[in-house]
Amino acid sequence: MRLALFGGTFDPIHAAHLKVAREAAVRFALDRVLFVPAARPPHKGDATSAAYHDRYRMVELACRGEPAFEASSIEAGDTVSYSISTVEKVRAMLAPGDELFFLIGADAFAEIRTWFRWQDVIRLAEFLVVTRPGHTYQVPAGARVHALETVALPVSSSDLRARLAAGESPPEILPEVLAYIRERGLYK
Repeated sequence: MRLALFGGTFDPIHAAHLKVAREAAVRFALDRVLFVPAARPPHKGDATSAAYHDRYRMVELACRGEPAFEASSIEAGDTVSYSISTVEKVRAMLAPGDELFFLIGADAFAEIRTWFRWQDVIRLAEFLVVTRPGHTYQVPAGARVHALETVALPVSSSDLRARLAAGESPPEILPEVLAYIRERGLYK
C-alpha cells in the first residue's frame, strides 16, 4: 500500500486541497490519501477560525465521493498536533512493505527544520512537496523529496475566510462544505 498523509488546518478545506491530493494520488500511484486536520497545530497555536470538529466535518464532506480519500481524526484531542506523533501512529498501522508519504506545500516544507523531531519525520516518510508561487525550499540531508510541480494553485484559506465573512460564496469551496459553513454560521 502507498499511503500519503495530507495534514493541515483545513480552515476551510477547498478545491485546491482536493486537486493537489488527486494529482499526487495519480502521479505517485497512491492507494489512499489521509486528510488529517490538526486539532492544535504547533505553528498556529489556537489561531484556527473554526473549531476542530467543524474542520474535521468539512474534510469528511469534501472527501465523499473520492474513494482514495479519507478523513482522519488521528490528531483529535487536546495535545499539540506534532507531525512526528501522527507519522509514528500511522507507521505502526502499516504493513512492513507499505510506503508512507507526507503531502505538503513548499511553504510548510521550507520550515521543516523548525518542527519537533524533524529528523525522525524525514526518516519515517517520503515527502511530496507541492510548489507554491514565491516559495522555495532547501532539502535537508537524508530527506526523500518528490516535487509536485504541476498543481501550484493560488488559493488561500485566509482569503476564503475573508470572502465568507463578507457573505460571498467562493466557488473554490465545495457546495456541501459551503452548505455546512452556512448552517453552522462559520467564518462570520
